Amino acid sequence: MKRHKPSILNTILAAFLALFCLSANAEVDVDAAKALAKQNGCFRCHGVDKDKDGPAWKKIAAKFKVDPKGEEKLLHHLSSGEKAKFPDGHEEPHMILKSDDPKETQNLVDWILSL
Repeated sequence: MKRHKPSILNTILAAFLALFCLSANAEVDVDAAKALAKQNGCFRCHGVDKDKDGPAWKKIAAKFKVDPKGEEKLLHHLSSGEKAKFPDGHEEPHMILKSDDPKETQNLVDWILSL
């Protein structure tokens, strides 16, 4: 049986479809993410671009995007109350995100990672 090499067109089409499927699943509801962050007081310690008591979300995104388990670690950090380190060296338990819907929490994480 003779094997056929995939044509360049087929390869490009497959890559386009894969990219489209990934982006369709990764849609972020920015307004809902910001509303959840506001309800939970996240903006008191974090800015989008500027550090406050906690790092800016763009810095957080940069850190976790390169980590294969970054999304999982960020979800854990928001839901576990693990220690948060502050610029002056002290540590406090991070506030646990209050949400009845895990999809809301995931949307917030997806938004942060999109920055």
